Amino acid sequence: MADTISVFFVGDVVGDPGIDSVNTLLPPLIKKYESDFVIINGENSHEGHGINRHIIKNFHNLGAHVVTGGDHSFDKWKVFDYMRKDNRILRPLNYPKGNAGFGYGIYDIPGTDFKMGVLNIQGRTFMKAIDDPFSTAEWALERMREETNLIFVDFHAEATAEKMSMGWHIDGKASVMVGTHTHIPTNDARILPQGTGYITDAGMTGSFNSVIGMDKKVAIKRFMTGVHQKYQPAKGNNHLCGVFARLDTETGKCVHIESVIYPEFNQSES
Repeated sequence: MADTISVFFVGDVVGDPGIDSVNTLLPPLIKKYESDFVIINGENSHEGHGINRHIIKNFHNLGAHVVTGGDHSFDKWKVFDYMRKDNRILRPLNYPKGNAGFGYGIYDIPGTDFKMGVLNIQGRTFMKAIDDPFSTAEWALERMREETNLIFVDFHAEATAEKMSMGWHIDGKASVMVGTHTHIPTNDARILPQGTGYITDAGMTGSFNSVIGMDKKVAIKRFMTGVHQKYQPAKGNNHLCGVFARLDTETGKCVHIESVIYPEFNQSES
């Protein structure tokens, strides 16, 4: 029986360019990293904000075991009934009671006797005023650890300080905490002292000929005029950004974590 479990996480998928990247790149990357469990953040996958049932099923067919969300999880109301029935699509747990969907789940890891817990929570700094993510995480992790010590947390938050605070807060209580939402991959993947793998932001999957996945001309106009402009997903220069981690099956601690960017960014003009 394996001593470690390999987890592959795909950062925020943005619009059709992100879906195209996942369709093309995810299956070979799963094979390359010999991933046992795959998670995708899909809250921006439908037209740049929200998700639908067709996209969720497509991600599952490509090898994703769980699809996580964020502040755009509720943008497409037609997906609500599906969210209530299928716990393989998550939304942040700390939204007020009464909202559709699940905030965490425990899942069988195919080909093993182990289970993977996945928790989706959302920050509050510069974001919607929802319930406290720190106490919510404590509550959920305590219950999840009754069934498994292999736990992956997607913390969807704007402020890097809030993400880092959460990482320290749950160090030793979760196997991995990956930050999402800001769409910019950070270079700080590391293992915290109590064994939790951490990265501030996994980055996004989609067009980097853009401003965080959206048409750059529209984004610039918004900043210059101070007036709302309708965003549209950008096109071109697509990349898949994510995180790969290995977890010790006995202790639940992370033994390896790294940022994944494919293809790598061009750092020269030639």
